[in-house]
Amino acid sequence: MNRRHCLFSLSTDSQTSRLARALAPHLGAGDTLLLSGDVGAGKTHFARALIQSLIAHPEDVPSPTFTLVQVYDSPEGEIWHADLYRVGDPSEVDELGLIDAFEDAICLIEWPDRLGDLRPPNALDIMLEATDVDACRTLTATWSDPKWDAKLAKWNL
Repeated sequence: MNRRHCLFSLSTDSQTSRLARALAPHLGAGDTLLLSGDVGAGKTHFARALIQSLIAHPEDVPSPTFTLVQVYDSPEGEIWHADLYRVGDPSEVDELGLIDAFEDAICLIEWPDRLGDLRPPNALDIMLEATDVDACRTLTATWSDPKWDAKLAKWNL
């Protein structure tokens, strides 16, 4: 399949939040975002803004670094936010219940390299990279599943 991509230059944390919120209304059950990037690149910041824009009642959205998974209810269904940094083997992912969530929920997965062969083939890859300027980053979204073409057609700041 042909891989397609789009690139954003984000000069502030608020732009990163705005971009996440702009994507949120286009997501539904079975959509998985694989968030990659170094520590501090903005993965959790992006996920937090997206989740907060989808849930009906404001609540704290902590990093799931130690809990591994946080689940939120939204009008669109469940949202699963996972941080797989501490996962040592892909078999641990199955124990978390993520495999079923990939089909039934909106999933935001940080450190998706830990998924191994369990990586959903229809996922949207989002790479966040810090730049040399404080709070500036680039976001590159890459996909091959055609469902993302329509979802991302109007995605912008």
